[in-house]
Amino acid sequence: MSTNAWLHPQETALIIIDMQNDFCHENGACGRAGIVNIPAFQACVKPIRDLIDQARDSGVPVIFVQMTLDAGTTSQAWTLQHTVSGNPLRIVEKGSWGTELYGIEPQAGDHVVEKHRYSAFIGTNLDLTLRSLGCKSVVLTGVLTNVCVESTARDAFMLDYNVTLIEDACAGSSLDAHRMTLSNIGQYFGKVMKSGDVKAVWSELATGAAAMNG
Repeated sequence: MSTNAWLHPQETALIIIDMQNDFCHENGACGRAGIVNIPAFQACVKPIRDLIDQARDSGVPVIFVQMTLDAGTTSQAWTLQHTVSGNPLRIVEKGSWGTELYGIEPQAGDHVVEKHRYSAFIGTNLDLTLRSLGCKSVVLTGVLTNVCVESTARDAFMLDYNVTLIEDACAGSSLDAHRMTLSNIGQYFGKVMKSGDVKAVWSELATGAAAMNG
């Protein structure tokens, strides 16, 4: 399948994963705990914004994914895995500032999916939304490359979506982890591309469609 067919605007959705204050803001939970590279996460904002703008111009659906947790979605297994210095990491608590999107915001016509686990497909309506929109392909951005983004990419492939991971619009727990995920996804689960290349494909196809429609 050609790249143009893989990324056709009528069959593709742009998904932005977990670009939230608790992950990306220096005063968020991860920043205060010192467990992520905040500048790397913040560097994703511009390429994601550029992709959002091009997606909207090209008729590509934009889906924002937000992680939230509360008493009903925080299990013992989750708590045991998410501790810092022996204390549970309080993060993306539902209704808090930490859950709010960082540097980006939905507009009318965009979609928002709330999730409670790493993958955006677990316990959410994302698959139903994509199928209702007629999407066969997903373009993935956000944080963390090697955790929530990779989990979503794997599940997308298992559900038979064409997967494209945008290497300059996501960031991992470390540069090595980021690169390992890019390699793994590119070899087994989909394609890895730069944001500028995806924008160019969408622009070309949208321009061509407009010309054909007079």
